[in-house]
Amino acid sequence: MLPEVLIAGGGIGGLAAALACHRAGCVVRLYERTPVFSEVGAGIQLGPNVVRVLHAWGLQADLAAVVAQPDRVVARRAADGAVLASLPLADFPQRYGAPYFTIHRADLHELLLDVLRREQVDGLWLHTGRALDAYEASVEAVRVRFEDGLEVEGDLLIGADGLWSRVRAQLLGDGAPRVTGHLAYRALVRQSDLPAALRSACVTVWLGPGLHVVQYPVRGGDDLNVVAIVEGPAPANPAQWDHAANAADLQASMAGACAPLRELVAAVPSWRLWALNDRPPVQAAAQMAQGRVALLGDAAHPMRPYLAQGAGMAIEDADELGRLLGQAGELGTLVDIPVLLQRYALNRWQRNARVQAGAARNGRIYHLSGPAAWARDAGLRLLGARLMDQAWLYGRA
Repeated sequence: MLPEVLIAGGGIGGLAAALACHRAGCVVRLYERTPVFSEVGAGIQLGPNVVRVLHAWGLQADLAAVVAQPDRVVARRAADGAVLASLPLADFPQRYGAPYFTIHRADLHELLLDVLRREQVDGLWLHTGRALDAYEASVEAVRVRFEDGLEVEGDLLIGADGLWSRVRAQLLGDGAPRVTGHLAYRALVRQSDLPAALRSACVTVWLGPGLHVVQYPVRGGDDLNVVAIVEGPAPANPAQWDHAANAADLQASMAGACAPLRELVAAVPSWRLWALNDRPPVQAAAQMAQGRVALLGDAAHPMRPYLAQGAGMAIEDADELGRLLGQAGELGTLVDIPVLLQRYALNRWQRNARVQAGAARNGRIYHLSGPAAWARDAGLRLLGARLMDQAWLYGRA
């Protein structure tokens, strides 16, 4: 008999875990702390490593209805707009087994939620307005207590409750996430509202001293996602990560940028501001699972967005968890939950750590100034796509 899975958190990682575990034959109970399922934020990039998983889950048609498929990734120097390197994406399906997509975060969340609701029969329950307070894990089960006093029991608990995870706080007790010193201004604008010269069908990364800007299409190309990362102090309460932004502050940060970039920033009618937080790369499997409790996604390995893999690693985590549970079901033997979760952690922690470290390294490279920036630009001009391609990340393991 396959186990009953309790999932804390109804974001992208939690929904992906619910789908993977349910399809593996498990009873799944998911608990989201907010009153309704929703996802805030702007666009995300889905590399072929992630799209392969979503396609394997049978979501090709669902994805096709909401994604954009950029034709290339371009690196430009923010100061003068010079093209430093370009990576064509058209051959990714042949090289990596799946295309490179861009999507609005809310659209991916809604897609996963819709699929779960279509499959929602006995054995799959999605609850809102249930904030986890604490859990108790024994040799035989795990019991979860919520803030309203409700208690439920299952065979394992998956903490997919994000950066400020309560499951992680109890499991690891390693304190709050660290402040990165990077601030993200995020916006979404209709391409039809932009001058023709500012519209785009590709992913563009503008590199400048202490800042960078990323833009790409979403929603079939109708909208343009724009994210500007600058260095600066975090808001007073970093846990309140979504703030109204002062556009004048961002425009002042772009004073040394070329006219096209300044015009793009000025053309955006409103911005939201996020203070970016992360944790050091995972150091051991025990940081992802202990006993009957495991962490997934940002609860396990929050990362900076400079490899565009935060949601992707959560989806990969979910896929691995579902794969192991499915294998156990096929064997028809009693599932040893601590052993299964230990295997999950062993199979995932090193890859997640590598992506965390690579994302942080990219952020440092993007923001270089002076001679170090000249060396970076020379390397991009010389090696171009070879530096931008990530075969270790996009390829099959």
